[in-house]
Amino acid sequence: MELREYFDNKDGVGVLSTSDGDGLVNSAIYGRPHVMEDGKISFIMANKLSHKNLLSNPHASYLFIEKGDGYRGKRLSLTKVREEKDSELLETLRRRRYSPEQERDMKPLYLVFFDIDSELPLVGASEN
Repeated sequence: MELREYFDNKDGVGVLSTSDGDGLVNSAIYGRPHVMEDGKISFIMANKLSHKNLLSNPHASYLFIEKGDGYRGKRLSLTKVREEKDSELLETLRRRRYSPEQERDMKPLYLVFFDIDSELPLVGASEN
């Protein structure tokens, strides 16, 4: 199953982990990524710690745990390749809307694009 189809058809919880230039790690709950036509994935980010970390260290890890019994899902190793700030594309990809007050607090928003360096199941399998 291709990633676009997978994320379009699976419910679950995602965690994006980033670290700053000194290696201090942050993990945050994120929704399913947007799978782009060119195979990259993207996330919409507010100007918070995950986004700030990516300014000094482009590497990240995304863990997706499928809803249901057992431990099924995916682990993606990522490298940031570019971003757009408050773009039209970002607005077309948004899945959620917030109150006007929340929207103001979240601005600016960034659409951050990543190459997928590796894809592993949630449990088991090694890169070796």
